[in-house]
Amino acid sequence: MIDFIWLVLFLVGIVTAMFTGNMSKVADAIIHGSERGVTLSIGLISVIALWLGLMNIAERAGAIAWLSKLLRPVARFLFPSVPADHPAMGAILANMSANLLGIGNAATPLGLKAMHELQTLNPDKDTASDAMCTLLAINTASITLIPTTVIAIRMQYHSQHPTAVVSTTLVASAIGTAFAIVLDRVFRRFSRRRRAA
Repeated sequence: MIDFIWLVLFLVGIVTAMFTGNMSKVADAIIHGSERGVTLSIGLISVIALWLGLMNIAERAGAIAWLSKLLRPVARFLFPSVPADHPAMGAILANMSANLLGIGNAATPLGLKAMHELQTLNPDKDTASDAMCTLLAINTASITLIPTTVIAIRMQYHSQHPTAVVSTTLVASAIGTAFAIVLDRVFRRFSRRRRAA
């Protein structure tokens, strides 16, 4: 569906440019946008590779295991329906730890594994369980201690202080995560009342 929406937006832009006589501007924008995209991507590869390498070292040194142990009480509170020894809890903890460390590339497969494991606990296979909704809300907001991609982009554009966004990102993502948890609980209660009625 999203592909169709993008296609429609692209075609409307092209048709509008044809009727307003701005096709040369559209062609220039496409070429320059592609050029900037490739330049940015090549610049990001090195920085992201460095961060992923550092995070891989941290993971092998036990940082994710340590964070998982630290987050276990929080996860038990957020996911009361998931047994502590179930593989879903392990995947949830690994996902939360990877998100905290800013390793989005590693967090995505861990989140998918957690969803798969949560589906095994789900009594209604056609509807997302409460735990699945909570994981989605937390994963979307996700508190981030080290925003590696943002730092990499700022470095690519020669920012004098590329890490200046760390504190604001931490505050903003913490507020976002808190709201996600609150809204998840509110909608969960609303949904239960609606089912009971």
